[in-house]
Amino acid sequence: MRIIYLDCGMGAAGDMLTGALLELLPDPDAFLDKLNHLGIPQVEFKTEKLSKAGILGTKMTVLVHGEEEGQEHELHHEHHHTHHHTKLADIHQLVSALELSESAREKILKVYAAIAEAESHAHGVPVEEIHFHEVGNLDALADITAVCLLLEELAVEKIVASPICVGFGQVECAHGILPVPAPATAYILRGLPIYSGKIEGELCTPTGAALLKTFVSEFRELPLMKIQSIGYGMGKKDFSRANCVRAFLGESGKFSDTVYELSCNLDDMTAEDLAFAIDRLYEGGANEVYTSPIGMKKSRPGVQLSVLCSEEKKDDMLQLIFRYTSTIGIREDLLHRHILSRHMETIFTPYGEVRKKVSSGFGIVREKLEADDIAKIAKEKNISPQEARKLVEK
Repeated sequence: MRIIYLDCGMGAAGDMLTGALLELLPDPDAFLDKLNHLGIPQVEFKTEKLSKAGILGTKMTVLVHGEEEGQEHELHHEHHHTHHHTKLADIHQLVSALELSESAREKILKVYAAIAEAESHAHGVPVEEIHFHEVGNLDALADITAVCLLLEELAVEKIVASPICVGFGQVECAHGILPVPAPATAYILRGLPIYSGKIEGELCTPTGAALLKTFVSEFRELPLMKIQSIGYGMGKKDFSRANCVRAFLGESGKFSDTVYELSCNLDDMTAEDLAFAIDRLYEGGANEVYTSPIGMKKSRPGVQLSVLCSEEKKDDMLQLIFRYTSTIGIREDLLHRHILSRHMETIFTPYGEVRKKVSSGFGIVREKLEADDIAKIAKEKNISPQEARKLVEK
């Protein structure tokens, strides 16, 4: 699977994401020329190589009427409408006039919808009455359009990101002094893993938050993947740490995945009760459940119960372990594993249908007849499983 991993340890902004993704392309200059011929009015994309804290990356600059937007907040809600401000309907009209695929156009408007909803909620104004400052709006439109087109160009199947560092303190914008994260940004980031970190300042902008909310399907640490290229997108400000978003492009497929191992020690359960608990865990979706003999305090023999499960099933497994065992504490480990791809085939024999598991990968192919189907034939023929297996294999 072709994936991108975004390291948001210094937050995210539209220009930072654009710069990082641009560096993943084999010919960034050709794509930059494509951006400049999209037809966004009075907008010019420019890039420069910039070093921050000793790291070299791409700084993306959007010029509107030949000038750069100066504030970190790309979009500002205004109560008073003038010819220098635009509504969401105007943005729809702008986007419809650009030379874009229908898919890219829909994605751009989806990102804008998230921002408009957040601004509406933060200021208590209906979405249709939200006005965006002309320069800030065109700057944001350029960043959002660039990111959508870059993701289309890179043709990735999945985007994963780290938890988002948002910074802390206060930020000055059109409405005055606001807390970090700003209200609109905080609204967009609902449901996503965020933290303040140790850098004072606004690290995640509304545009950056909306892009992450729209395109990232999973937030976690760097997954097991074969990296093909790495991009660095530089931010406007300088901090004690390199102010950049880092993007990894690579492959992550059936050859690897991650599982959680949940374990606890038990010395006061009967074998029957433990067997009952194991059955419930399998029914609940555990990948694997097993026990290991251990010695516990007061020289008591006991068992360690271990459960392997996916991240999606982890909370369910925790609840089931507490419900059906006597433990008062569960340990958790995240494990990386290498696996063969697997599928099931059915073969037709004079003795009936028999399923066969086929596993492959790493230059290996393995086949195994389903034990339950072999057992059924063995019972019907009154023979051993070994003999039944030989009959089927013939």
